[in-house]
Amino acid sequence: MMARLDRMSAPERDHYLNMPCSTFDTAPWVVGPPLTEQKVALISTAGLHRRGDRPFSPGASDYRLIPADTPSTDLVMSHISTNFDRTGFQQDWNVVFPLDRLRELATAGDIGSVAQYHYSFMGATDPAAMEPRARELAQIMRVEGVDAVLLIPV
Repeated sequence: MMARLDRMSAPERDHYLNMPCSTFDTAPWVVGPPLTEQKVALISTAGLHRRGDRPFSPGASDYRLIPADTPSTDLVMSHISTNFDRTGFQQDWNVVFPLDRLRELATAGDIGSVAQYHYSFMGATDPAAMEPRARELAQIMRVEGVDAVLLIPV
């Protein structure tokens, strides 16, 4: 699902190679319960939404709610780009939204539980524009009792 640098024009390749990339300390930002007791949610930037929900527009900074019981056949990807290959998503939604894998981890006891709701943002959006909605979403997940989030950047 990744664009290949060797297939891009020189200006486009240089643009991506020169983009700033944050680095983070390896220490956790917060300490929580053991993973075997944590409720885990997914956040994808694949521009996913349920059929019938409003599609994402380019540069959208909002998110879509995806209930845990959403079947894979009901998910649509509105992330569009000439450099974006959707083949992986079409073959296995877990590539961009690993809900089946998360359920398996809960069944095996590796995590405490799967959150009732999961979320998707539109990728290729300025992170600063998404920050207010991300803060809002953090509060919503806190109320639901979510302990950990698996971020799937696409």
